Amino acid sequence: MSSADSASLLTTKSSNFIVSSPQRISGTSLPPACLSTPVSRLRSLPGARALGLCCNPFDPGSRLRAPPICPRQLSAASDRDTAIALKNTEERSLATQELGRLKLRGSAGSLHFVDAFLWNGSVYFPYYPYNYTSGAATGWPSMARIAQSTEVLFQGQAALDCSHGHPDGRRLLLSSSLVEAMDVWAGVFSAATGEGQERRSPATTALCLFRMSEIQARARSCSWDFQATEHNCKKDDRPEQVQPIASSTLIHSDLTSVYGTMVMNRTVLFLGTGDGQLLKVVLGENLTSNCPEVIYEIKEETPVFYKLVPHPVKDIYIYLTAGKEVRRIRVANCSKRKSCSECLTAADPHCGWCLPLQRCTFQGDCTHAGSFENWLDISSGPKKCPKIQIIRNLRERTTVTIVGSFSAKHSECVVKNADTGKLLCQGRSQLNRTCACNIPSRQSYNVLVVNATFFFPSWNLSERFNFTNCASLKECPACIGTGCAWCKPDQKCIHPFAACDPSDYERNQELCHVTVEKLPKASGGGGGVRENQSNRINQSSKVFYIKAIEPQKISTLGKSNVIVTGANFTQASNITMILSGTSTCDKDVIRVSHVLNDTHMKFSLPSSRKEMKDVCIQFDGGTCSSAGALSYIALPHCSLIVPATTWISGGQNITIMGRNFDVIDNLIISHELKGNINVSEYCTATFCRFLAPNLKSSKVRTNVAVKLRVQDTYLDCGTLQYLEDPRFTGYRVESEIDTELEVKIQKENDNFNISKDDIDITLFHGENKQFNCSFENITRNQDLTTILCKIKSIKNANSIATSSKKVRVKLGNLELYVEQESVPSTWYFLIALPVLLAIVIVVAVVVTRHKSKELSRKQSQQLELLESELRKEIRDGFAELQMDKLDVVDSFGTVPFLDYKHFALRTFFPESGGFTHIFTEDMHNRDANDKNESLTALDALICNKSFLVTVIHTLEKQKNFSVKDRCLFASFLTIALQTKLVYLTSILEVLTRDLMEQCSNMQPKLMLRRTESVVEKLLTNWMSVCLSGFLRETVGEPFYLLVTTLNQKINKGPVDVITCKALYTLNEDWLLWQVPEFNTVALNVVFEKIPENESADVCRNISVNVLDCDTIGQAKDKIFQAFLSKNGSPYGLQLNEIGLELQVGTRQKELLDIDSSSVILEDGITKLNTIGHYEISNGSTIKVFKKIANFTSDVEYSDDHCHLILPDSEAFQVVQGKRHRGKHKFKVKEMYLTKLLSTKVAIHSVLEKLFRSIWSLPNSRAPFAIKYFFDFLDAQAENKKITDPDVVHIWKTNSLPLRFWVNILKNPQFVFDIKKTPHIDSCLSVIAQAFMDAFSLTEQQLGKEAPTNKLLYAKDIPTYKEEVKSYYKAIRDLPPLSSLEMEEFLTQESKKHENEFNEEVALTEIYKYIVKYFDEILNKLERERGLEEAQKQLLHVKVLFDEKKKCKWM
Repeated sequence: MSSADSASLLTTKSSNFIVSSPQRISGTSLPPACLSTPVSRLRSLPGARALGLCCNPFDPGSRLRAPPICPRQLSAASDRDTAIALKNTEERSLATQELGRLKLRGSAGSLHFVDAFLWNGSVYFPYYPYNYTSGAATGWPSMARIAQSTEVLFQGQAALDCSHGHPDGRRLLLSSSLVEAMDVWAGVFSAATGEGQERRSPATTALCLFRMSEIQARARSCSWDFQATEHNCKKDDRPEQVQPIASSTLIHSDLTSVYGTMVMNRTVLFLGTGDGQLLKVVLGENLTSNCPEVIYEIKEETPVFYKLVPHPVKDIYIYLTAGKEVRRIRVANCSKRKSCSECLTAADPHCGWCLPLQRCTFQGDCTHAGSFENWLDISSGPKKCPKIQIIRNLRERTTVTIVGSFSAKHSECVVKNADTGKLLCQGRSQLNRTCACNIPSRQSYNVLVVNATFFFPSWNLSERFNFTNCASLKECPACIGTGCAWCKPDQKCIHPFAACDPSDYERNQELCHVTVEKLPKASGGGGGVRENQSNRINQSSKVFYIKAIEPQKISTLGKSNVIVTGANFTQASNITMILSGTSTCDKDVIRVSHVLNDTHMKFSLPSSRKEMKDVCIQFDGGTCSSAGALSYIALPHCSLIVPATTWISGGQNITIMGRNFDVIDNLIISHELKGNINVSEYCTATFCRFLAPNLKSSKVRTNVAVKLRVQDTYLDCGTLQYLEDPRFTGYRVESEIDTELEVKIQKENDNFNISKDDIDITLFHGENKQFNCSFENITRNQDLTTILCKIKSIKNANSIATSSKKVRVKLGNLELYVEQESVPSTWYFLIALPVLLAIVIVVAVVVTRHKSKELSRKQSQQLELLESELRKEIRDGFAELQMDKLDVVDSFGTVPFLDYKHFALRTFFPESGGFTHIFTEDMHNRDANDKNESLTALDALICNKSFLVTVIHTLEKQKNFSVKDRCLFASFLTIALQTKLVYLTSILEVLTRDLMEQCSNMQPKLMLRRTESVVEKLLTNWMSVCLSGFLRETVGEPFYLLVTTLNQKINKGPVDVITCKALYTLNEDWLLWQVPEFNTVALNVVFEKIPENESADVCRNISVNVLDCDTIGQAKDKIFQAFLSKNGSPYGLQLNEIGLELQVGTRQKELLDIDSSSVILEDGITKLNTIGHYEISNGSTIKVFKKIANFTSDVEYSDDHCHLILPDSEAFQVVQGKRHRGKHKFKVKEMYLTKLLSTKVAIHSVLEKLFRSIWSLPNSRAPFAIKYFFDFLDAQAENKKITDPDVVHIWKTNSLPLRFWVNILKNPQFVFDIKKTPHIDSCLSVIAQAFMDAFSLTEQQLGKEAPTNKLLYAKDIPTYKEEVKSYYKAIRDLPPLSSLEMEEFLTQESKKHENEFNEEVALTEIYKYIVKYFDEILNKLERERGLEEAQKQLLHVKVLFDEKKKCKWM
């Protein structure tokens, strides 16, 4: 962050350090991205709440062209030169009192601050000078030091030198981390790269560690970058340069971030890179860096952000930010180390060997790890790993024992013959000594394979020894290594249980090493490079020259044919290539594969991690000559093939989009019959272009796999579909002017995407004369596709058009000649017309007589068939009504209730989802005293009952205060008074009485019926708050069971996915009466393992029932819901991220709603594929897999698609030689009205249970809110002398069932974490209507023509009405609640909802309404008596809010 445009905030007990300046920077196009992290160094201060804030732009494309820039934030300074301002924040939440400033020196320029931290009583600010105009660093990175006090005391600055290994030095500082336990500071430094600057090299970035004590000692207070009080400063003095700890410096091509910590007395550093890697470095005892380990790689290779943040609680996680995502990463990959020795040799302090699990794990993942003996950490060393050994102590026996670091208590050991299972020996531990098993020696043993097992209380260890080849081993080390014994006198390897003199028995491998250590040590290819001076050849007469290395990018798999060009290669006898990557890693030494000639030679490079490496060539042991840089990059990744469909003759230009295509060796088309076909390609880093090969001899429709070969690895890149070659029907030639011709070529419609580069058109005319026709465009109509081309700058266009003979069309490899469309002459037409008419009339007479007989016969047959099928439908409907039984699951697991916060918000703001997120932030850690002064004053003001009531009435009188505004105001008021329910209830009483006064003069029965005032919405919210507990405890379970049962019944029959109409429903408008034949299909579904969901206890094989008329999308939804029901957890992917494959033997076929086999009707409408379309039978295996991005996507349905309801014109048409599957029988809607009754019967018991849970009184007690408000309405009716009992009944119905219960019944998503479908919504509307009819006093007179939605529950309504009347009477007969009881209930509810919502947001929204109508409210307050004080308070609140607006840095 530059000093001219930056912000970094540190809060102590009484003050803020604010790095800021009001000067703005222009000309930058980089977007800002803010990162806020806790500064843990300030926790030692009592009462401190510390926060470090840094705003950094991050553009991966130009990552180091300009450093991170902060826009003006938290800046309260008024002049341009302020670098740091100190403000007091003890008394107010807004810092206003300035205590001091640190100013920039006039000529210092812009300073870019990177971090801020506290160490040893001083606050340190790492930064570097940067010129934003020229885009260059103007000085060395430095550290500014300021005293931790109540005034700005500048203690000096020191320069940081991390230029080792780079000729121009590294003047940019990217990331910073203080390792407080070691008193060292780590920084990632970089040289500038980008436009106008040097290219990235293997030494561009470096990690440097500095001792804080040295920085503190060398910091001097001179006026270099800041205005300071100078002490012993000379004019030409410069800041002292602090050198890093040399042993810990790590040079790398592209580091971006660092975070350091201490683990088990080891310093561990995590490093982010620009290509999406997270590296881990463990420093040795003298702070020596090791070779970094790659612990995570981002597939998309997005750069890692400048800050790495540890998990605040679990130290096994670290948070990594890249692109638009934050990832939680484990800090070690312990599980990849398979043995104890490998685990402990790796020296990763996070990992250790877990004895009970016999795996390398984190300590927290090791069962029984409470005992330190069960988890061996790296301090134990590999020699402490438990290992079974066979030892010869005495002549007469051999001992099998175990060595290593573990508790020897309560151990047992067993040795058995593995072939026969015979016990050879058995033992127990005694007196804290390790268990040992003694086997007597013999002259010969026929036991060839032995199993030795040691048992401990929480773990055991087994090892298998094979002595089959003992006699064949001729060397002592090999003999001892297999568990055999070496007999020195005979110089032979023997069975370990056979007799031999103990003094000649080599008991361990170390004794064998003495004899072989004189042998020369083999050198590995990955070791360090040593130059042998004595072997050098005098090269004075030889000049070796290196020109270049090709390619300069290879994949992480390596490359077998890297070419180096230069001169005089044949004159050298020993040529090696040395690859130098990360400075702390071993160099790769590779011998030349083949010297091709004097100027070219070939190397085979090994695999490596992603990084840039320096390449140098060494000739005959001489000086290593640089060959430039070589980049190891990730394997190619494909994202899109365009176009994805081509013709069978091939030759079309196909483009593959993706990344890292510049490292592929070949592009291959894989065909099931022709095998792998190599195609010539042109590739850049982001795309590959090739010509589709000719597959003419194959079947017309075929899919081929596109693969990329990198070394010996083949990468899938997607599929390319081949279809039949395009068919041309003719052409027309037109000429509007005499110098230009238009040629229109007609072609049958197809799915090809033909571009200008794919097509070549030639017009032939006269005697073998021809013109090239330039392609213009392609137009697709309903019947044909027209290709338009033009021939320009010609003469006699009309004569050419007349003499044209044919057109040649070249599409890739396809070459066709198209004939001109024939147009019969008028004369021929006039002659042929009378003849044709006569023939037609004669034929018509004959055919009509014959057809009339056939028609009468067929009509009688069809009427009989119609009658038969009509009887069958009616009988089946009757039988289903009497016999069908829905298997309702009694135990449906945990009801997915929403928490109170989300329930309340969905009830308060049913149509304003935008407000919801404002209130849902976590408020538990909020300081109650942290509310700013303006909101505190407003809070106190609305707690004045007279003021609040006056404001509400004033707002309601304003014409532009709409119904929506009234509802929002009531909801904001409910949230603001959520913790003051007693006061909110008193406001509700006052407003309800006022509403009664208005209604009593007109029609009292209409009161509370509509939401036209604030009090009506307030009553809904109040009921929601007070009845949330009753809803969850009593009504929730039967309500969820109703929704589940209804959904289950609907899915038992066909559902049209386009219109959402279903066979089983409660709503006639949503009844699917175009019913197809359907059958149930049982599928065996297998879920593919995915990295996002590696849970071991998830059932991945389930059985799912679907219908053969279900679309693939519907089947996918049923499978997904079945998985949730079975496992109780998501699959790790969203529904639109998974696909289905049908397993047929060893082949797989992807199932899609629309593919090349989809039926297209004559009017162009596509029929969605179904389970029946793919002819999937019972027991078929369906595989669920994760989709590849951009290849297949779920269909967005439109008017061009249909499912079960076909267009009327196509209902009985034959398409592609066969009738539609699921053809409509009869479009007689009334035949299927019994399905409404069937659905009602299926849910009837569940529905009655729900209704009675609502209007029942558990334990003869009504919920407090209902009893209280009903008594309130009764009392108001008595006061107003209302004697009509119907009025009170209507008031109660409007206040509770209408305002609350109907809202809940129609919106289950308010209560549960479920998705409400349009069809469920329509059924719930019928149920809600029946519910309200039960509360109605009007007797319904229904006839045969009444709506079915009313008739469906007509017989049940009278019973429900009697129950409702009894319910109202029972509530009235209950003893009245005392005011103390009600207040206690409301107080408890208020406490439950403390810290649930951000009341400050609600207060702010309320103030917006007040200030909008401020003058009207103020005039009203002036006219009302007793509100003078409220008027003053309101004016004071407005002043506070206006002051707050002036603080722009807020």
